Amino acid sequence: MSKPRLFLGIETAGTGTHPASWRRPDSGAEDLFTADYWITVVSQAEKLGFDAVFLPDSFGLQSGGAAVTRGRLDAVAIAARTAPLTRRIGLIPQVPVTHTEPFHVSKAVTALDFASLGRAGWEVTVSADPSQAKAFGRKASQSVESLWHEADEAVEVVTRLWDSWEDDAEIRDVPTGRFIDRDRLHYIDFVGDNFSVKGPSITPRSPQGQPIVTIRADDTESTDVAIRRADIIRITAADLPAAAQRRVALRTALAAAGRDPDAVRVLLDLPVHLADWAEEARSQVRQLDRWADLPAEHSLRHVGTVAALDELLAEISRSRVADGVVLRPLALRATLYALANRPTTTPTATTLRERLGLPRPTSRYATTGAVL
Repeated sequence: MSKPRLFLGIETAGTGTHPASWRRPDSGAEDLFTADYWITVVSQAEKLGFDAVFLPDSFGLQSGGAAVTRGRLDAVAIAARTAPLTRRIGLIPQVPVTHTEPFHVSKAVTALDFASLGRAGWEVTVSADPSQAKAFGRKASQSVESLWHEADEAVEVVTRLWDSWEDDAEIRDVPTGRFIDRDRLHYIDFVGDNFSVKGPSITPRSPQGQPIVTIRADDTESTDVAIRRADIIRITAADLPAAAQRRVALRTALAAAGRDPDAVRVLLDLPVHLADWAEEARSQVRQLDRWADLPAEHSLRHVGTVAALDELLAEISRSRVADGVVLRPLALRATLYALANRPTTTPTATTLRERLGLPRPTSRYATTGAVL
């Protein structure tokens, strides 16, 4: 298994992660709900050398009322729209599982992996807000423990469905008229507390075999699921030493769970705002905070120049603080513009797994499992 360079992702949350970012004249907020906005953002991220774009999503409106950006497009739909117009960047939409059937998640992310020729991922999220449960009207809101237990089962179902077609299940034998080899199509026969799924998937095994599973380790419950299920674990930290300690703790927990720590990538979330001069960047953030009346930020972030950001990324790589970084721009277009003249390299890896230095898994049913 190869050791990749520092993996660099970017989270494209609307006009930016700062709730007042839409008020900047360069925000592009007037185009936020158009395809052109997202095509431009993702294409620019690819040109800037980012390894992956993370696309947030939720079944609820953003909190904060009329003063903040409210409303969003479907993250999988955005990724699918941009897939054929990009060539290298990984596409990792959030897909909440609380009110979504895992069969649908499996099919949607597999289709994205086909559309992107092996660049798809899936960030697992849950829907904790009671208003989201009311929006669906199918079940009551759940505790955090219940939400993540359900998510744990959902990931198991999705990954089993991804494996239910072996790589060579499509034989397309014209003389015999056999399109598939039924011996290479498998029932998954999953029965849990939340789902009972026979399978198999209706979609063949995708280019990566299994698209990349991402989970943010925000609390004990999500961390436990991430240790069991994730290929990428996203973390936040107050400073670099705290991030390094978190990575060590996660790797220890992965080994204790019987997983290879080198087969999982720990990515550090880094809120950023960039300008030509550090004081200019700080002044712009103060203006954003005044618009939104936000409290002081206590997590690690970078507000300053591109050169200083590069120094910070080099330190993270050198010190093994994390396996990669996910930039979370406070103002998205401003950050993309500031990075426009930053030197970049074009990675040779074509799939997201290859960029992460992770092998393509074989189907768990290749030698065992009920066939059709």
